[in-house]
Amino acid sequence: MSFQENLNKILSKHQELSNKLASGIKGEEFIKCSKEYSDLEEVVHQINDYNKALKDLESTKELLKDKSLDFDTKEMVEQEIYELNEKIPNLEKGVKVALLPKDEADSKSAIIEVRAGTGGEEAALFAASLFEMYQRYAHLKGWKFEILSISDIGVGGYKEASASIKGPNVFSKLKFESGVHRVQRVPQTESSGRIHTSAATVAVLPEAEEVDIKIEEKDLRIDTYRASGAGGQHVNTTDSAVRITHIPTGVVVCQQDEKSQHKNKAKALKILRSRIYEEERQKREIERSNSRKNQVGSGDRSERIRTYNFPQGRITDHRINLTLYRIDEVLKEGNLDEFTEALIADDEAKRLAEEIQ
Repeated sequence: MSFQENLNKILSKHQELSNKLASGIKGEEFIKCSKEYSDLEEVVHQINDYNKALKDLESTKELLKDKSLDFDTKEMVEQEIYELNEKIPNLEKGVKVALLPKDEADSKSAIIEVRAGTGGEEAALFAASLFEMYQRYAHLKGWKFEILSISDIGVGGYKEASASIKGPNVFSKLKFESGVHRVQRVPQTESSGRIHTSAATVAVLPEAEEVDIKIEEKDLRIDTYRASGAGGQHVNTTDSAVRITHIPTGVVVCQQDEKSQHKNKAKALKILRSRIYEEERQKREIERSNSRKNQVGSGDRSERIRTYNFPQGRITDHRINLTLYRIDEVLKEGNLDEFTEALIADDEAKRLAEEIQ
């Protein structure tokens, strides 16, 4: 089947769904058709733009054959043909990108986990800066940022912190943030002015709902204990802290920030479900694409992805060789769009190349 035949098939399917919805169907059939119709809306819009440009090019070329055209009109027609020839390849690429297999998790909200890595106190301060950067970015995008847990070290640094970020397509925007983030700067406590290098790891998980992952009670081991030490924001004398182990996968989640054991258990289950869902999603992605390593990064937390260099005021993303000299705008104001959009575009380009092979 040719490319154009495929596009016509999609347009026919979209029209068929439109007719079904207009016929008064109800219940589950209506929900299913509505979702299918909605999923096709973006690509149909792009197909229509592409087809219109092809049609305009054909009619303009026909017009050029008219021998009665004066010089000025002929020049205008030739300019229009030139512009359409420039425009059509971009429209075609847009259609192909829209037709790429979608990551089913892209539309979901996300859970973000930031942990201090090598570098002691300086790494913990950097982890806190990263966590706050994502909080500001969420605010700029109009997303809801809910802190799940913070384990602080008492000087403004975080040993680890996690949050739920709710909104449309959050995971698609943030999924390439997973990995090792490295910072190079002179610590405030460093009298000799030597530059230190430290790191923090970021994990971004699609927030899984109960319908995505069914967790059986028999597969869980739940331990309770007293919240204590750095990170227990509400240290008390009751066994409110919760540790949940998912026996089949070995995934362990601890929560102790809330005074209520019930609330800690609910938060722990939310994180547990998302971690298991992400493991399953990664397995499916690897099975789907044998050239996974060629993509914008696997999301592996051991992979160094970005360096924040304070003396030079620059941030470099090593996966796409993008360097910005606006460290305050990104880290302190949360303006991450230039990185997230470049990473998404690079991923789309590589997946398109993979589809063509």
